[in-house]
Amino acid sequence: MRSFSLPADIIPACWTLFVVIWLLSAAFNKRSIYRESGGQRLRYSILLVLAFLLLTRRYRLPYPLDVCIIPTTQTVAWMTGILCMAGLAFCVWARATLGRNWSGTITLKEGHELIERGPYRLVRHPIYTGLLVMFLATAIAFGHIGGFVAVAVAFASFWIKLSDEEKLMRQQFPEQYRSYEERVKRIIPFVL
Repeated sequence: MRSFSLPADIIPACWTLFVVIWLLSAAFNKRSIYRESGGQRLRYSILLVLAFLLLTRRYRLPYPLDVCIIPTTQTVAWMTGILCMAGLAFCVWARATLGRNWSGTITLKEGHELIERGPYRLVRHPIYTGLLVMFLATAIAFGHIGGFVAVAVAFASFWIKLSDEEKLMRQQFPEQYRSYEERVKRIIPFVL
């Protein structure tokens, strides 16, 4: 049993806060004029569900996914808690910047705008960046191999989704989006 409950509680609190914010803010979006099909959404959603299962079911995973490679210490717990809070803050900043243009699915909204300010100056998909930071922090905190596989699976899920989103943005904002792509990386600032 852990003797340092506060740092160990930060990560579950971050994930809970993320879900609450996303559910509450979904009610204030613009009306959609285009929405991806269920089949399109299934392509990346299955991977994301698999990533969450790998990340959170550390005691029920088969060998070698259940092998712990990072020890659970108070220092690790505090560092990963802070990292998870940073990822959450980045997600919330991006969500607030998007405002009523946000959607959990690939959509076009009435009067859709191309947002290039705030965290969108650093990466084109800052919500995914923040979520990947949260995934990574959680994987390090739990320390098992399955968690790190989960980070890779989540990355693949987000990559599929953002590729579809970008195709739609290129159609909606042909010149403006191409210029944006040249200036700003997709998901990792200055790298990728």
